[in-house]
Amino acid sequence: MKIALIGYGKMGHAIERHATGRGHTVVCRIDADNMADIDSPEFASADVAIEFTRPDAGYDNCLRAITRGVPVVSGTTGWADRLPELKALCDSGRGTLLWSSNYSIGVNLFLALNRYLTRLMAPFPQYRPAMNEVHHIHKLDHPSGTALTLAGDIIAAHPALTGWTEEAAHADDTLPITHERRGEVPGIHTITWESPVDSITITHDAKSRDGFALGAVMAAEWLAGKTGYHTIDQFIQELIAQ
Repeated sequence: MKIALIGYGKMGHAIERHATGRGHTVVCRIDADNMADIDSPEFASADVAIEFTRPDAGYDNCLRAITRGVPVVSGTTGWADRLPELKALCDSGRGTLLWSSNYSIGVNLFLALNRYLTRLMAPFPQYRPAMNEVHHIHKLDHPSGTALTLAGDIIAAHPALTGWTEEAAHADDTLPITHERRGEVPGIHTITWESPVDSITITHDAKSRDGFALGAVMAAEWLAGKTGYHTIDQFIQELIAQ
């Protein structure tokens, strides 16, 4: 499979390592200093593009790739408010996109565990959930995209919650989320259900970027040849079924 990389920082290098290790060829590497190469024949020859850049560039990068006829696997967070625009474009048959806040297989199993635990906890109002996420100092957006996905699943399954907040003083019907940015931490997400007598905690702690990179390459393998808008849940469910 021919892969184009949009974003060639630490994640881009990790993705390239896993892609070539699985027998794929990287035909184009796009970064901030050569964005014009997205219009090159090399980019157009790719079976799929994998995009990990910045929140302010994610939408434009995906749109340009789609316009060039190249399916996109995007892991850039911080622009999900514009995702419906690209979803509509792809659903109309004019592009192919898989966007996720996190491609780690372990994180997606953690997401499933979070949904299940929330359903268990919902009938017990004495337990109140809270979340903390930790990432490296280069991550600009907060809460993280993964934290927002986790929060959305908790809010959807818990009748007492109406939203989330980063404010220290918050209403009882909101889920508090705190964030830390330190060192080169790949990502730690912790959800705690606290009651007056005990607490229940689940945590996903990424050891390196490799889990995210490998998952993105596997998602690209799955997306190649497909059309339309796709979700990480579709990919994971097919992976489980296999």
